[in-house]
Amino acid sequence: MARGNDARRARATRSTGLVPLVIGLASAAALTGAAYITVDSASCGSPAQYIRHDSHVELVGGCVDGAKLPATGTQQAGGVVHGNYNP
Repeated sequence: MARGNDARRARATRSTGLVPLVIGLASAAALTGAAYITVDSASCGSPAQYIRHDSHVELVGGCVDGAKLPATGTQQAGGVVHGNYNP
């Protein structure tokens, strides 16, 4: 009997290739659903929008409070300055 003509071997190879594909598609669908539920449940008062001024862009609205963010270009007290930091 020729080795390449074994029908059972060909069927087993095709079915084993199908199992990882199904598992991959199922996990992708589960992660997509989890991401959608996470974004849908994040409730903010108003949607954020960017407003362009003369020399900068400002984020207005949304869940981010700009007063709680550090200003750019300044170091916070007690912060660690790394050796490769070049201001």
